[in-house]
Amino acid sequence: MIPETELSKLKFPIGPFVSPSDLSTAELDALVKTIEEAPSKYRELAKRLSPSDLAKTYREGSWNVHQLYNHVADIQLVHYFRMKKAITENDYKEITLINIDAWAHTRDNMNSPIDDSLLMFEGIAKRFAFLIRSLTPEQLELSYYHPFRKITLNQKQAIAMAAWHVKHHYAHLLIATGLEE
Repeated sequence: MIPETELSKLKFPIGPFVSPSDLSTAELDALVKTIEEAPSKYRELAKRLSPSDLAKTYREGSWNVHQLYNHVADIQLVHYFRMKKAITENDYKEITLINIDAWAHTRDNMNSPIDDSLLMFEGIAKRFAFLIRSLTPEQLELSYYHPFRKITLNQKQAIAMAAWHVKHHYAHLLIATGLEE
């Protein structure tokens, strides 16, 4: 059995998400850059993967590399969707949740080529970054409640969560494959 501290390191290799209280313009720009650059990092890593690497996991019972690639594209779409809802619907006060484990086990997630998810991830990241940069200061302050995390997030904090998410799973990919950046 894996000790709890080791299990925690495997679950959260970059640490759990901590919502920042506020973000400067420079910090927000860095987060957007992380979101923009993530697909190319994932694509470069994918070039180094063998077919057997796709079945590897970062810990017992976790999703495999194939599922992680598809999950990251799916969740980037969800982050983009949430932001669009927040800036276009005045009554959007509770974040849209999905059953991530069920999504990770759909046939497309289990079997579709990761290149399809990389294309999706690249397109969404570009649109997401463009949308973020177009937000007014008032739109960046729009907030909603996240019932799973039990926190209220404004758009800046949601951007921080999206950037954390792509770094979090990239670290999982490195652990699962044993590859270095």
